[in-house]
Amino acid sequence: QADLVESGGGLVQAGDSLRLSCAASGGRTLSSSAMGWFRQPSGKGREFVAGIRWGTGRTYYADSVKGRFTISRDSAKNTVYLQMNSLKPEDTAVYYCAKSPGWDGSYSSSDWRYWGQGTQVTVPS
Repeated sequence: QADLVESGGGLVQAGDSLRLSCAASGGRTLSSSAMGWFRQPSGKGREFVAGIRWGTGRTYYADSVKGRFTISRDSAKNTVYLQMNSLKPEDTAVYYCAKSPGWDGSYSSSDWRYWGQGTQVTVPS
């Protein structure tokens, strides 16, 4: 069992930055796990944004955010972050933190087991 609590969403202008945080509780995150961020624009499906392997720290990104977003982790705090720079209107979505105990590298939301409640990020056009 894992409880994930996101924070840091909000309304920002295009070109601004925002940092999301996700604190995991319910036990230590194992090195075989991965944590990640997905987003879901209004009326659309949930899409992978970024992921990080807990043990190695290796990171993965969707093409749409490469070079603008950075995922990182603080193992001591059991927390994952998403630094979002150069935000665009198309980044507007509800952002969800997710955890996969034995991640096989899948970017499909159905392959991630635990989810946070989501935090809204809005970038007006």
